Amino acid sequence: MRKVVGALALACLVSSMPLGAQESGRAGQGASKPATGSSTPHAAAGADQTFIHTAAMDGMAEVEHGRLAAQNALQDDVKQFGQRMVDDHSKAGDELKGLASKKNATLPTELDAKHKAMQDKLAKMKGADFDRAYMAHMVTAHQQAVALFEKESKGGTDAEVKAWAAKTLPTLQEHLKMARGIKPKSAAGAKPSAPAAK
Repeated sequence: MRKVVGALALACLVSSMPLGAQESGRAGQGASKPATGSSTPHAAAGADQTFIHTAAMDGMAEVEHGRLAAQNALQDDVKQFGQRMVDDHSKAGDELKGLASKKNATLPTELDAKHKAMQDKLAKMKGADFDRAYMAHMVTAHQQAVALFEKESKGGTDAEVKAWAAKTLPTLQEHLKMARGIKPKSAAGAKPSAPAAK
């Protein structure tokens, strides 16, 4: 009799463990599937969560910096590049919001200190000085972005996050190529550009 009671107690103890994980998975996203292992069904792992947060922060900064370029740049190609950053990174940001929601990832709502410092620096500049500083930053920022997205697309653990990184990577590589191809003129040799048609 003792063996039967002991076995029942052990069975109750073991069966209660997956239920806890199952309930936490349901609380996170209304999932009806039981959890496997210790992770919830759709939540992204730590490294993938970090990637989502970093990509969102960098993308938000690209949009803000791009808006400044559309206003403060001297050269037409710099203005056009800035507008392209606004368009492409806004689109990617919207896609990332949907993905983050599925993965229970919290996205930043404002620039962090590093990105805000760059935004403040660029906001104080105009003309040829802005063009040089902005394009130099765009080369560096996109080198870092390409490396970040390459790492996630090859080594991420969440299939959907990896797929999004792989899909977005060619656009970032194109941005980097464009940024390297734009040569801001020196202040002395720069001519004011015609206002962009609206």
